[in-house]
Amino acid sequence: MRLKDLESALQPLKVFESPKVMLEQYPTSAHLAARMLYNAHTAHDDIQDRSVLDLGCGCGVLGIGAALLEAAHVIGLDVDDDALRVARDNLEMLELEGQVDLMRARLSDSDDIKTLDLSRLANAFDTVILNPPFGTKTKGIDIVFLSAACKIATRAVHTLHKTSTRDFIAKKAKSLGFDAEVAAVMRYDLPATMKFHKQKSKDIEVDYWVLRRIP
Repeated sequence: MRLKDLESALQPLKVFESPKVMLEQYPTSAHLAARMLYNAHTAHDDIQDRSVLDLGCGCGVLGIGAALLEAAHVIGLDVDDDALRVARDNLEMLELEGQVDLMRARLSDSDDIKTLDLSRLANAFDTVILNPPFGTKTKGIDIVFLSAACKIATRAVHTLHKTSTRDFIAKKAKSLGFDAEVAAVMRYDLPATMKFHKQKSKDIEVDYWVLRRIP
């Protein structure tokens, strides 16, 4: 599948109907998702015939993209039932129900996303892909997601983080046993989906990170 075909396939997918502020539910655009996944697929061989976890899958765009690029098995994991409902609709739209499984993650404390416990998934997937919360509402949640991804992936992690956190992400990845490189700097077009947003959209500079487990 060509890059432009992947982006076109992801373009019609539904996004959050009522995004939750504390979960930082912002949609991953088809443009950004396609480029991230296509690079993981063509430059790193981390998608096709690999087991892939879409961590914090939201509406499922990354997991669906991985399935379109012929991942062996994809699971989309999220804590929010409403998001998973949208993801399920997207899978039905593209007739991919048999290629992506959706799972509801549980929290030890239903009011605290930081209590997410994924220890049972340790070393369970070749590749973890994610567009995590950036930590604007829950400080440090981006690192919680990154740490979880690194414990789950046996091969690689492909993730997005605010460019302003670059030095910290590099140090954290190394401490978790991964080599890390910024594969690209992207512009995340943050749409005005919350009531308190005053601008129609806001561009945020983000790093697309590729983390590889150190042998």
